[in-house]
Amino acid sequence: MSKWEMVKLGDVFKITSGGTPSKSKPEYYENGTIQWVRTGDLKGKYITKVEGRITEEALNKSSAKRFPVDTVLIAMYGATIGACSILSIDAATNQACAALLPNGEIDSSYLYYFLCSKKNDFIKMGVGGAQPNISATLIKGVPMPLPPLQTQKQIAKTLDTAAELLAMRKQELAELDNLIKSTFYDLFGDPITNEKGWDHCSVGKSIKVIEAGWSVDGVKRQKGNEERAVLRVSAVTSGYFRETECKVLDKDLNIKKYVFPHKNDLLFSRANTRELVGATCIIFEDYPDLLLPDKLWRIEFNNLANVIYMKYILSDNSVRNSLSNVSTGTSGSMYNISMGKLKAINIPLPPIELQTQFATIVTKIEEQKSLVKKAIDEIQYLFDSLMNEYFE
Repeated sequence: MSKWEMVKLGDVFKITSGGTPSKSKPEYYENGTIQWVRTGDLKGKYITKVEGRITEEALNKSSAKRFPVDTVLIAMYGATIGACSILSIDAATNQACAALLPNGEIDSSYLYYFLCSKKNDFIKMGVGGAQPNISATLIKGVPMPLPPLQTQKQIAKTLDTAAELLAMRKQELAELDNLIKSTFYDLFGDPITNEKGWDHCSVGKSIKVIEAGWSVDGVKRQKGNEERAVLRVSAVTSGYFRETECKVLDKDLNIKKYVFPHKNDLLFSRANTRELVGATCIIFEDYPDLLLPDKLWRIEFNNLANVIYMKYILSDNSVRNSLSNVSTGTSGSMYNISMGKLKAINIPLPPIELQTQFATIVTKIEEQKSLVKKAIDEIQYLFDSLMNEYFE
């Protein structure tokens, strides 16, 4: 229970939404000078500039409205439900954005963080089929703790500090990722132009073992030490192995095909969305209690290829595009790639000594990344704890 007075958002804010001028009237958009925000623009704390523009005529002859600086916007429709930002410019919005107009008694940054803390609740409140939504009426009924204004500002400042630290660490992680990519290109060149003249061969010629798992369902919960589980495709899609992405199997299940991740395997996702089919990750230890599903393959490479090199060459955009192009499926289903088509993909294959040199560098960078990830986890935990303390 909050130690401060609880108020409903609709009792302390004017809450409204914008509109979309008729697309059939080009004069509403051509040479527009008024910035026009859509839900896809709600990506960070502040909105300073957007691509959308409308004209004064559009503003006067449609339901679009111009909102002042410090208005807090929250997305009400579709996949962006709950995303929010603060206007640092005067701007109009479309009807998918709810606007909470500035209130001299409530700090806009405090309101922003409060709304961020409720994002998962807003998502759960969404109603509708293909495009769930929340309404301005629903937002008006949401209760918010209301400490004194000076306390609000201090809370926002504390959360800003934690958020800035988190952003700095994430940027550091991104720079280490970029270092690996630049090292790859320095050593091996562009896989498309192959300016270093490496021999090409099919992926199949570098494979010693490739095998799929078994299609079986389980229960999505934390796995006990003595239990077995089947991995989900999401264990691979981030590019790093996530062993907790699994479904626990019944202890009495008769396992018909027992394929598990071995140390130095490359796991390959043969079925996913067009963007994610072909995702890979490296396994650094044996996991005998985790079974592979039929949508994941384990691959061992022969003495022509280093698993770390193969991970990065198969993750290169040009190779990923090739994998996507030979996959089959429709927009309404998963895309699939066959073992035969994967084996037929041609890649440059530098000398194993150079691949090993690259792998040594990557291993050292990954050690640094592990330290940064640990710091990110700690800061995220602190941030989440503060949000819970202030707003729950």
